[in-house]
Amino acid sequence: MTTYDFTGRTAVVTGGSRGIGHATATLLAASGADVFLTSRKQDAAEAAAAQITTELAGLAGAGSVTGLAGHVADPDAAESVCATAVARTGRLDVLVNNAGTNPAYGPVADQDPALVAKVFEINVTGPTIWTRAALTAGLGAEETGAIVNICSIGALTMEDGIGVYNASKAALLHLTEQLARELGPAVRVNSVCPGVVRTRLSEALWKEHEAAVAAGSPLGRIGEPADIADAVAFLASPTSSWITGSNLVVDGGELVGTVGK
Repeated sequence: MTTYDFTGRTAVVTGGSRGIGHATATLLAASGADVFLTSRKQDAAEAAAAQITTELAGLAGAGSVTGLAGHVADPDAAESVCATAVARTGRLDVLVNNAGTNPAYGPVADQDPALVAKVFEINVTGPTIWTRAALTAGLGAEETGAIVNICSIGALTMEDGIGVYNASKAALLHLTEQLARELGPAVRVNSVCPGVVRTRLSEALWKEHEAAVAAGSPLGRIGEPADIADAVAFLASPTSSWITGSNLVVDGGELVGTVGK
């Protein structure tokens, strides 16, 4: 596991009980950060935090991991989580807007408006809620803070069946650039666009035909949550201190692999 130096820093990771969020919380904690991960349910958040704590037991310099309930679209929950992080550690340095959803499959025009609204509430409004809460709690007040939004390569292209999801991620990509413009120099804001990654959220894209999906990538495999966590840690760390408003595509070459096909 490649680690960065987050010693003495505090991070909030939404949707941290599994997948990319779980891998990100693990890497940040392994790198010395005190991590507060969220899930919709307290028991899921606590279980994830306990699992990471056990995994990192004995690792010199590892930070603490705390699991808290926090629905991504609930402003009160966002304020509570961020305030708790500051109350316990005295600071907030990193926000990873990872939580997302995609209940709308099929042609865009066929989708129930309520489902479309839910996708945008979680994937677009949610990150604005948590950004506001993090800023209120002190992100960027004393030292430069970092926000990393988890988007998708769907934000950069079109794909049948998940048009609503892709549109929401395109909105989040634009939001990343807008926030970078508004919040600098106190806070850096960047995004990561994963390709197909081995997570429960994306199972419909790879589970039944993983070999075929992997063949579409020049690197010959689908992504793992740890691949994305590495990119997030880089953008959240002081190593990227002169990077803001940028998007890092981590897709194994999937986008270039499909050009001309």
